[in-house]
Amino acid sequence: MHDLLDEATAEHPDAPAVTDGTGRWTYRELAAHSHAADAWLEGRGIGHGDRVLVQLPSTRELVALMYGAARRGAVLVPVNTGMKDFHLRAVVENAGPALIVVTDPAVHRIAALAQGVPVLGLGGVWQAITALRAQGARSGGAGVGPEDLAVLVYTSGSTAAPKAVICPHGRMVFATEAINQELGYRADDVVFCRFPISWDYGLYKVLLTAAGRSELVLADGESDLVLLRRIRETGATVVPIVPSLATMIVALAEREPSRESRVRMFTNTGAALPKSTADGLRSAFPGAEVIIQFGQTECKRVSVLPAADQNAKPDSVGRPLPGTRAFVVDDDGNALPPWETGEIVVEGPHVMPGYWRAPEQTARAFRPAPDGGLRLHTGDFGHVDEDGYLYYEGRRDDMFKHKGVRMSTTEIESAATDIPGVRAAAVLPPADGRALAVFAEGDIDPHALLKELSLRLEPAKVPAVGRIVAELPLTPHGKHDRKQLARLLEGTTP
Repeated sequence: MHDLLDEATAEHPDAPAVTDGTGRWTYRELAAHSHAADAWLEGRGIGHGDRVLVQLPSTRELVALMYGAARRGAVLVPVNTGMKDFHLRAVVENAGPALIVVTDPAVHRIAALAQGVPVLGLGGVWQAITALRAQGARSGGAGVGPEDLAVLVYTSGSTAAPKAVICPHGRMVFATEAINQELGYRADDVVFCRFPISWDYGLYKVLLTAAGRSELVLADGESDLVLLRRIRETGATVVPIVPSLATMIVALAEREPSRESRVRMFTNTGAALPKSTADGLRSAFPGAEVIIQFGQTECKRVSVLPAADQNAKPDSVGRPLPGTRAFVVDDDGNALPPWETGEIVVEGPHVMPGYWRAPEQTARAFRPAPDGGLRLHTGDFGHVDEDGYLYYEGRRDDMFKHKGVRMSTTEIESAATDIPGVRAAAVLPPADGRALAVFAEGDIDPHALLKELSLRLEPAKVPAVGRIVAELPLTPHGKHDRKQLARLLEGTTP
């Protein structure tokens, strides 16, 4: 993984590599800091395969630690700064780290749940790394190979039990290079990343910018109020988004219109991007393309839909990454013909080996492929067309039968965001006596919302309950927080 940084440094040593709220490093400076981080980890006794858990803001220092751990052959375990102690305790127990690095104020609190694992504050750690960098320190090297583990990515879920995807160096590099074949990051790009490195969407921006010799702007800690100004000030050319962030950018751009923008590309993932939001981005940022992506941490990216294909395939999530396959199977694992709905299955060198210390979950999702590799059974449902383009219909958990009709939350949410005045929508399936419900952000009343849905959906798919909210609750990864929506719905009657 660190070869991506070294190759970029060799070609563009003095080009900007990473910028945060306190400054900027060139590729030469980032590489030097990563070598110093490697040497510091070596001095702490961290060796090949040891896990290093970090709960830190997304800054230049975290990027250097990430590459330093990669050089050492250690396994980085980045966790969200918003993770509560209840879940963090379970992650520590599951990951079994040899070392934990957190912000200085959090040291004593984390030490109390760390089960004897050394916990260090970033302030002191960084002083030591800075001193080593001044000495030009380098470790003796750890002999890292493509199948050695680089990162454990803990995915969001609805249960207390943590689940980490095992990410080896070689598979992460393959995924990075295949994605960049589709997106085409360039040496003159400035990539404005609003997402934490603890989420794979933010993590891979570190690798993608190195692959493209681009500049990465870490903006996870930026206030929403200055978001648009910072995009303009940094000269951002690429802006990764999720629908909620895109909606915010469009709203800010409507209040502060400007034709002075360098943005050439928005890349969406996480959930379907409403057409009205995509159109709003194109209007606010003339000339910018909106690229649709679909993926899972378990293989990073499944497919990409370039802007050139969006008129011909408006509902598709694109074609599989170069060098990979994606197809659809029935309940018995048999491949289905075009337009038939089934589970989406992925094959390729980007499919990760499984979940950390979870053999049963691994066996369910990662199954042998005829070529000796692995097939990822995604739990996502959809279909392909005759040209091999993939269409996403919903997660296994999002699909349900209501009034004798099979449907998905994704389908109903798409219909809702098609309604003028609706900025975003989320659907709660019926359960335990709870009616099918839709929540929406926008300038519309609940009765009008349900009426408009009745014009777009067959009767069984029209929710019984409609609620208008100022803002849909989201998880740390920008997805709808359905637990919070269920709490909001309490007391509501059809």
